[in-house]
Amino acid sequence: MDRKQKGAAWEAAAAAYLRRSGVDIREQNFRCSQGEIDIIGYHQGCLVFFEVKYRRDETYGFPAEAVGREKQNRICRCADRYLYMRRIPAQQPVRFDVVAVCGQTVSWIQNAFDYRSGGGRHG
Repeated sequence: MDRKQKGAAWEAAAAAYLRRSGVDIREQNFRCSQGEIDIIGYHQGCLVFFEVKYRRDETYGFPAEAVGREKQNRICRCADRYLYMRRIPAQQPVRFDVVAVCGQTVSWIQNAFDYRSGGGRHG
């Protein structure tokens, strides 16, 4: 299994975990010119943009640590595009979460980072 296939498999596992946890998943692998968002769904009235990160073990750090400032910026720009394209009302609460998979352990980090203005309507 190559890296891309492994990533897709872990994203599918994360989506299943989120569904079992009460997330209404609306889209997976949303792509636009600004980047990609792994999973988009609603949780407790909030529109949530999920980044999924996998590590076999902690040798090279925890998976969530791989979602650095530049990655956060790209996710926020992509989220702006999604909100615009889907005509999501400006008053809709939005959150950015990370699903970190380390070995067989799944951790859902809610409010993993704050919105970073990319010139969009939520900035």
